Amino acid sequence: MTPQSRSTSFFNSAPPEIFFLLSAAAQYTGAVVAVNLFDEVDPATVALFRVVSGAVFLMGFSIRSNHPRWTRRDLMWAGLFGVSTALMNVFFYWGIDRLPLGKSVTIEFIGPIVVAAIRTKSVRNFWALGLAALGVVVLGGVELNSEPLGLLFILIASIMWALYIVLGSVVAQSDRGVAGLGVGLLIGSFILIPVGAGGAGVVFTTPNLLLACIVVGATSSALGYGIDQAVLRRIPVRRFSVMLALLPVTAAIFGIIFLDQNPSLADLFGMILVLAGVGMQERDELDQHPEVAQTP
Repeated sequence: MTPQSRSTSFFNSAPPEIFFLLSAAAQYTGAVVAVNLFDEVDPATVALFRVVSGAVFLMGFSIRSNHPRWTRRDLMWAGLFGVSTALMNVFFYWGIDRLPLGKSVTIEFIGPIVVAAIRTKSVRNFWALGLAALGVVVLGGVELNSEPLGLLFILIASIMWALYIVLGSVVAQSDRGVAGLGVGLLIGSFILIPVGAGGAGVVFTTPNLLLACIVVGATSSALGYGIDQAVLRRIPVRRFSVMLALLPVTAAIFGIIFLDQNPSLADLFGMILVLAGVGMQERDELDQHPEVAQTP
């Protein structure tokens, strides 16, 4: 068996939760770098560089791949996916510039919860969704501060996150690897130019800021979203949406390891609820070779 076939066999047989946690780790690595940039670079500019650099990495990685020819319909879905992803990024950055990260992630999770709820049909999956949602609320807390604009930004990001999941599934089923994601992000980057281009000059003339922005794009977008695409080719949208509840757990673990933040008993209880909900889901997976791309 060749190394490539072994890696393909491992991906097809290993639990998708493993790859999802890798995606979450990549995205939180980028988030830590991004938050530290906000003191010197406007959040919209960081979002613009994140999307553009992520697109460049992904398109460079897939440039030699032999994929089907692009159609107008393919470009439409990729473009809609890219625009929703770009808007999700910029509104989330605007939100976490005003609100605590933990509360922001909790509020933003409303989007995936709605998607999962709409697609949940069995009693078992209903209880799994409920446990995961309750765990996220316990992790994030329920109190909010008096920052209405930040709350509005996070709620908009939540809507974009829901679109990211549904449209991302369509792009993932097009059998183009990460090429669809790269093209989508490139198209989506144009919508961020009016709000993010103003601070680009400072980034381009400051090597350490430029490098940091590229790292954000490489980890959060290229690696994180690239893994998401691979996972979406294996599992249904409903299961993927509930698995997103692992993100606050990953954030808490990052806080323990890198920020010396000791979890409370409530935090530990919330983690247990999330893990129970994710583990309780029905282990349904998609056909590995779908004939027709999934539509929302």
